[in-house]
Amino acid sequence: MARYVCSFTLAVPIENLFPSLREVLKSCNFEILYDAGDYLMGREVPGHIAFSKLVTAEVLVDRTTATAREVRMSLVIKNEELPLQLDNHCRQIFESVQRAIAESDRWQLLESVSS
Repeated sequence: MARYVCSFTLAVPIENLFPSLREVLKSCNFEILYDAGDYLMGREVPGHIAFSKLVTAEVLVDRTTATAREVRMSLVIKNEELPLQLDNHCRQIFESVQRAIAESDRWQLLESVSS
């Protein structure tokens, strides 16, 4: 299973984060499957790639450290594909979503850490 993780610190009011984040994921060809207030799950829209390569995105917001102007969140991008090559489909989607979040005009990126 391929899995890529990134943490972000964003300058955005927490009440604006999830509507904006849903739009960013939709712009990256994801459909929102689950939205629970501090957790968001999306899946790549089927039809363009083999089912085993479909990517799932999970976003978890740390509300315990959130302030009125700053939010920390973790992004996990994964699929069932074995990451036999460095430049696999899951990695490409991870980099695309990571870039979309970093470059969004809906917030200011304060910090990004990938692992």
